[in-house]
Order: sequence, then C-alpha cells, then structure tokens
Amino acid sequence: MNDDKPVRIDKWLWAARFYKTRTLAASAINNGRIKLNGARIKPSKQVKISDTLVIQSNPFTWDIQVISLAERRVSAVLAKTLYEESTESMNEREKLTATLKLEKKQQIPIPKGRPTKRDREQIIRFKQKDN
Repeated sequence: MNDDKPVRIDKWLWAARFYKTRTLAASAINNGRIKLNGARIKPSKQVKISDTLVIQSNPFTWDIQVISLAERRVSAVLAKTLYEESTESMNEREKLTATLKLEKKQQIPIPKGRPTKRDREQIIRFKQKDN
C-alpha cells in the first residue's frame, strides 16, 4: 500500500476488490456508475485519501470514503481497510439484501425439464376439473 502518491481510480477500485478486473472498473466508470466527490469521472482520474466515492453496482450502492491507497490487488481482508463505508449506505445495502432474500424465498420454484409421470397425472386431473 502506498499512501504518498495518488492512484488511478480504476486501479484503486480493482485493488479494493470492487471489480474483478481493471477493464470492468474502467467500464463502470465510463458508464457513469462511479462518482468521485459527486462528479462523473474518467478511469485515469487520480484518487486521493479522504475522497468520497459513490459506487452503483445493481442493485447495490456503496457510499465510501477512501482511507488508504493501493496500486496492486490485495487480500479481501486488507481491501476492506482501504475504505470506510457510511452507516447509511451499509444499512441500505443490508435492508436490500434482506428484501432480495425474502423475495427469492417466496418465488414459486420452476420445474426443470419435462414433467414426470406423477406431474402429468396431476396436470390432467387439474385440467379435467375445469371442464
């Protein structure tokens, strides 16, 4: 980790493990999903300590402040020390995660493949009730 000189935003996002590759990070920046201090930026923009970033990765949004800089990808544990997320952002993401989990549980399972003999018999009986 180097705290003395600024780092390209696409490198920092990759090093902080928000994106798997620098290309994906640069693409997100070009598409306007990353805002630095409230402004739209280019991938070559330099990020400094105490800059604020808003990262939109559907369906989640992170509102973070840069605490440390890194040019190289670090472990997941160390990556979390590069930034500090605001409490509002954290709470919103937790609520959204809980909502998505609940919606997934409530979905009707879609059968895979052809119906079994038992399923076909149930379908036939169901259709005959309507007549």
